[in-house]
Amino acid sequence: MVALLALGLLHAPLGAQAGQPDVFIATLDTAGGTVRVGTVHNITERPGYDNQPSFALDGRSVFYTSIRGDAQADIYRYSLTSRRTERVTTTAPESEYSAVEVPGGGAISVIRVERDSTQRLWHLPLGGGDQLPLFPTLKPVGYQAWADARRVAMFVLGTPSALVLGDRASGALDTVMFNVGRSLHRVPGSSRISFVSKAYEAAWYIMSLDVDTRVVVPLVRLPAGTEDYAWLPDGRLIAGSGSALFVCDLARQSQWEQVADLGSSALSSISRLAVSPSGDMVAIVAVPTASRR
Repeated sequence: MVALLALGLLHAPLGAQAGQPDVFIATLDTAGGTVRVGTVHNITERPGYDNQPSFALDGRSVFYTSIRGDAQADIYRYSLTSRRTERVTTTAPESEYSAVEVPGGGAISVIRVERDSTQRLWHLPLGGGDQLPLFPTLKPVGYQAWADARRVAMFVLGTPSALVLGDRASGALDTVMFNVGRSLHRVPGSSRISFVSKAYEAAWYIMSLDVDTRVVVPLVRLPAGTEDYAWLPDGRLIAGSGSALFVCDLARQSQWEQVADLGSSALSSISRLAVSPSGDMVAIVAVPTASRR
């Protein structure tokens, strides 16, 4: 059972992302309570699909999904120190999406689209070893976020979509809520999971799930035109819309403040975001403008 505090909610429809996205990175400076975004670099500057970035637990690299000449989706890893990219998975005819390093390190979990189009959450050791589905009966899984080394929240596709909490130790699965969005994150400094409620067409809200009590509380309404966001380590939220980035400090207010317009960096249609564990880098999924393609 889920204890859900009452909401009064209002939302603007999400705009479709045009063009093929790339993954950009930029430095973040959050000293003094302000957020400053540094020079933006495109780490996947090539034709085709590049998306779904996540930082390694040590903050030294970025995992992302890429579809290249073989038309397969595989996981790649970009080193922030060497600025080199390595391929992590090569699994045709299967495809992998949405890589996240599992707490404790040494492995990633991915959404694998299998030969028969089944989508499940898989555990892939980075040093080699057995690759296994974590919850064999749960499908189709679309996205994931780890609350801790044992419990993981999953977005399960369907009509309606569902937020399902899984315990890898026991194999237990618990459906927490329906009509949810794809953006799942661990709340910094806790084992809580944040997600987006789409229960009301007029407004999409970021919610917080206590994985111990199953209590769900609303946090803040998302900016119009987006369903993606990320957390800064200090508890602030960051989201993008168009070419702009916005930050919300939940401890002070429930309003989003624009902190950057990246239009001059030749990108638009910002969608997914990821922030490094130390908060000094941000990965941005956006569509390059024609002048940079």
